[in-house]
Amino acid sequence: MNHPMKRAIAGQAVLVAGILLIAAALRAPFTGLPPLLGPIAEDFGLNTLATGALTTLPLLAFALISPFGALFARAFGLERTLFYALAAIALGIALRSADGVWTLYLGTAIIGMGIACGNVLLPSLVKRDFPQRIASLTGAYALTMGVAAAVGSAVVIPLAQAWGWRVSLGTFLLLPLAALAVWMTQLGNRASQASTDTATPQQDGGKVWHSVLAWQVTLFFGLNSTIYYIVIGWLPAILVDAGMTPARAGSLHGILQLASAVPGLVIGPILGRMRDQRLAAAVVSLFSATALLGLLLAPQLALAWSILFGLGSGANIILGLSFIALRTSNAHQAATLSGMSQCLGYLLAATGPIAIGALHDFTGGWQAPLALCTALALAAMGMGILSGRNRRIGA
Repeated sequence: MNHPMKRAIAGQAVLVAGILLIAAALRAPFTGLPPLLGPIAEDFGLNTLATGALTTLPLLAFALISPFGALFARAFGLERTLFYALAAIALGIALRSADGVWTLYLGTAIIGMGIACGNVLLPSLVKRDFPQRIASLTGAYALTMGVAAAVGSAVVIPLAQAWGWRVSLGTFLLLPLAALAVWMTQLGNRASQASTDTATPQQDGGKVWHSVLAWQVTLFFGLNSTIYYIVIGWLPAILVDAGMTPARAGSLHGILQLASAVPGLVIGPILGRMRDQRLAAAVVSLFSATALLGLLLAPQLALAWSILFGLGSGANIILGLSFIALRTSNAHQAATLSGMSQCLGYLLAATGPIAIGALHDFTGGWQAPLALCTALALAAMGMGILSGRNRRIGA
């Protein structure tokens, strides 16, 4: 093997490592916060609304910043924009762990902004640099996200018990710092150019926002995101109200997140062999719907439903991210669709848990909320079947 080929392979390996490290930094700093809301609220004397804002704030940041991800990439380049996003996440983690209620909220908002840019631009980067390995690489970084989230949720409580919640949340700083160290090697590659596919950005952006297929992809992503964050936010309460101990409910919450990482191991190769993704979208959406219906009708089997929902939601995340690349024709179009789907998707996700909580209070139980979530999962299945057709926006 000659030296240029060795250098090319080494460069690809570093790029993939950087993508996976970025993926780890995009999930764990957010999902690691909810288990510590109790100690944080007690320390600062926060009421329920103020505490809930800590989980809603990043989702709102996702929705507000996502449409600008493609603009940032066009102005600064994909590599440099991702570097700035990682730096923002690191800054936000440091502020969130500082001694002050205003730094807690400011840091949480900055983390959300950084994650939003990373979420939008990773599919575009995969589309540009790995057009033949979209499904497999998307599965790999979704797996990394899930594992990082599960490990983070598992260790925050022991760390907080040993050294306090500030140190516990501060340990997440290791993730963006590690990603920054590797990603610095990519800044010289294409940092001076925004994209290789921006000859007609306004035309591409217009095609995306006016495309029926783009709206189908957006609704598939948005409905699945809404259901996922509803379950992540309310599953422990649902299980405790069904008679389970808080410790057991918390463990099933972690099992669900771990199960959501499993599809990253298998779904990429499977999608790579499919002419389209309609069957895959139907099956995994049915997993989620069945699990939600199971929680409604047979909560005593919550372990099985938690695993099944984790598998379904994890696979749907991979499909939603894959659709962004598979249904577009170039990296800029992928970034635009990514911003569109994540903006609207996270707006739904931010309001979903609040609306479900209000519905629970109004009806006095979890039957109506779970029935509604089951219906949303079936609607997502319909959008997935439409999004899974072998078509591209504007073709």
